[in-house]
Amino acid sequence: MPSNYQRDITVPSSDVKGDLAQARDILKQLKIEGEIMWTTTRTDANQFDFQVRRPGHFFFIKADLAQKHVTVRQAEVNQWGVIKALHTFTGVQMDDPRNSRDWALTSLWAVSMDAVAAGLILMVLSSLYMWFDLPQKRVPGAVVLGLGSLICGLFCVGLRWLF
Repeated sequence: MPSNYQRDITVPSSDVKGDLAQARDILKQLKIEGEIMWTTTRTDANQFDFQVRRPGHFFFIKADLAQKHVTVRQAEVNQWGVIKALHTFTGVQMDDPRNSRDWALTSLWAVSMDAVAAGLILMVLSSLYMWFDLPQKRVPGAVVLGLGSLICGLFCVGLRWLF
């Protein structure tokens, strides 16, 4: 459920250069942590809008630097949304050149997921090699592999129908 609130801020000093640095300064004042998604193109130097995301929470921040206050719209995601985000969250949209990982936890998450994927691939390939090396287990192994693949496929198709 979304919630809105306003806070007074201290305008980032003139030595804070760039939108990303200003967004980090504002986030520090608001005590919000997450991945800064992108800032909108500014037509007015006193208006500064950006998004911050972390699993389960989205923050839409509109800063009025002339008035020295921000409006924050916070949206929370339900359990299904959190589970989906944890399976697809990389911290950035890879096809958007304006974004890069700027929160240490998203970099750690991406590296961890890559390591888990590599480990699973290695485990599957080594188990197939060991199974194939045992001639007496080839037929039962092929039956179990086929049934497991069928069940996995039905599960994936079933989830697609539901969601």
